[in-house]
Amino acid sequence: MKRSWIAIAAAVLVAAGGFYAWRALQPAGLPEGIASGNGRIEAVDIDIATKIPGRVKEIMANEGDFVKAGQVLAQMDSATLQAQKREAEAQLQRAIIAVETANSMVTQRNAERTAAVAVVAQREAELDAARRKLARTEELAKTDYVALQVLDDDRARTQGATAAVGAAQAQLAATEAAISAAKSQVVDAKAAIDAVRATIQRIDADIEDSVLKSPRDGRVQYRVAQPGEVLSAGGRVLNIVDLGDVYMTFFLPTGQAGRVAYQAEARIVLDAAPQYIIPAQISFVADVAQFTPKTVETAQERQKLMFRIKARIPPELLRKYILQVKTGLPGVAYVKLDPKAAWPASLHGTLVQ
Repeated sequence: MKRSWIAIAAAVLVAAGGFYAWRALQPAGLPEGIASGNGRIEAVDIDIATKIPGRVKEIMANEGDFVKAGQVLAQMDSATLQAQKREAEAQLQRAIIAVETANSMVTQRNAERTAAVAVVAQREAELDAARRKLARTEELAKTDYVALQVLDDDRARTQGATAAVGAAQAQLAATEAAISAAKSQVVDAKAAIDAVRATIQRIDADIEDSVLKSPRDGRVQYRVAQPGEVLSAGGRVLNIVDLGDVYMTFFLPTGQAGRVAYQAEARIVLDAAPQYIIPAQISFVADVAQFTPKTVETAQERQKLMFRIKARIPPELLRKYILQVKTGLPGVAYVKLDPKAAWPASLHGTLVQ
């Protein structure tokens, strides 16, 4: 019995000690109009990745290096692309020659058409002469001034002239069809030139993309690949962090999150340097709760909803202290729910400017 009372007393002492320890670890009370939440410093991560499959030829940056926008960070092996470009350039020359040949063919077909038109005119003149002579012969034959043989010969000559005109007109039509075919060859050859030039432009773009550049200022966080590795399309080579877009993400309950305005004044205090107060502004307030109970039926339950908020550090301040900026550092973010609220004495430390 005595041991049971001792056990109960010990449990009470432990519970009481835990409660007071929890109270001691809680932040001091904040004035009305100020809210706070725990968070970590974060920044935008950017993967420097390949556009097409290839082998890593050279990497010019190491972990921790600061890089500028447009700086070359890595070079992919482009020997295959260079060979493909030379092949496409040879095809371009061949296509240009094909256009010249097709244009020459059009010129030749036009000359043939001119000759065919002349032949048609000649055959029509011969037909007209044959018809006139046949008409005279027929008149003379009625009075027996010419022999029937002469009449037959003139009739045959007229029929032959008529056939010759038809043949000449058919040849003219053939030359016109040949001109159309030659012109279509010109169009086809010019289209081939455009296609090859587009291929060369695509290869040039791939060659340019084989030089991996930093899209913005930042710091190399990870070196994912090594020279000599073969990567697939989209394979990561480096990971950089954009030190111009640094913020702390924290959470507030519904009652407080609903009062946070965009661009509201905020303060960040890092655990590693509590003596410094970092100014910030609210850049994001989630419109959907991050932690939601299974059912939200009462006002008490709705107070459990937590909304994600970002406090962004001004870019000009980040540029000034670029060497000290580090992601992952824990701390506390404070935000004014009321623009007229005054910061508490605990936030009157050294303001980073």
